[in-house]
Amino acid sequence: MIYFDNSATTKPDLSVVDTYSKVSKNIWGNPSSLHQFGEQSFNLLEQSRQQIANILHVFPDEIYFTSGGTEGDNWAIKGTAFAKQKYGNHIITSSIEHPAVINSMKQLERLGFEVTYLPVDENGKVNIEDIKSSIKKSTILVSIMAVNNEVGSIQPVDKIGELLKNYPNIQYHIDAVQGIGKGLHDIIFNDRADLITFSGHKFHAPRGVGFMYKRRGKKVVPLLAGGGQEKNLRSSTENLPAIAAMARALRLLTDNETVKVAKQSKIKKFIFDYISKFDNVVIFSKDNNEFAPHILCFAIKGVRGETIVHAFESYGIFISTTSACSSKKHLASSTLTAMKVPEKESTSAVRISLDENNTMAEAEKFIKAFDMLYEKFKKLNS
Repeated sequence: MIYFDNSATTKPDLSVVDTYSKVSKNIWGNPSSLHQFGEQSFNLLEQSRQQIANILHVFPDEIYFTSGGTEGDNWAIKGTAFAKQKYGNHIITSSIEHPAVINSMKQLERLGFEVTYLPVDENGKVNIEDIKSSIKKSTILVSIMAVNNEVGSIQPVDKIGELLKNYPNIQYHIDAVQGIGKGLHDIIFNDRADLITFSGHKFHAPRGVGFMYKRRGKKVVPLLAGGGQEKNLRSSTENLPAIAAMARALRLLTDNETVKVAKQSKIKKFIFDYISKFDNVVIFSKDNNEFAPHILCFAIKGVRGETIVHAFESYGIFISTTSACSSKKHLASSTLTAMKVPEKESTSAVRISLDENNTMAEAEKFIKAFDMLYEKFKKLNS
């Protein structure tokens, strides 16, 4: 089996699974309990928080545990909107955000908030000047993803941060779910980012766990009312086994990160260079430093994306249509639509997404399968 769908989810590392299992068996007290079992769990919870903070070079009290990227995005956006609504009701985002962001914005619009959806260029990137010209006195939040999950375009989140230094009352949220461990730490953790969201299952941690970075002093209201966990901001008994496992996964991910990123870039380039020679192939991801090293989105003209996915699956190669969240709905890519890609091409789009475990040998098997499938599709369309 060749697994090229890591942007949808990653395989949990065996040592991470072992951590989850050991904590579940041995440290099962509630971190809020006063007895020694509770104290043991609380200590591990805070050790995990400290470890994540150390890796990311932030303060431990800036890390808040969540159930994943969707909750984190909802919390950052709605939590800011409700915390700052007496100061304004205008929010700026892009037209290519993840559904967790877009649908949060749609909900807020129904509650009376105003949202500006910025266009993107042919490379799927927002323009800094568009953000600047969209800012109003009533603007309370800018929310822009670090890496687009469909084509891999890297947004200029550091430059946006520089712009927002002139607007200290606007909170700045970055969805970094696809950016963690990809050599982008410095642009994501720029000194103007206020809220940054992450999802554990994107970097070999269990599903159902994630975290949000919240800069000291920044205000969000809780979305969950309950027992007051996470400093009264995110109630719900902490998922300690998953949190401890996620801390380990993050440490493993960031060990030798530069080497791992270079390996993914090399594999991506190898596939990019090969498939770009074919007349009926359209590539939407570029092979340069403005695109993430692990995502390659392309189409074979005249063949629907789901057909391509299942064709590769018959060779034991697993890729995806452009977004796992909408793949079973057979929807055209929202990102490619925003990039003004014709519908015939966008409905043919598929995505390869790599991680540090993929190999060049797998890429070579992919292109052999590609050759056979391309000829098959060519005959069908002739």
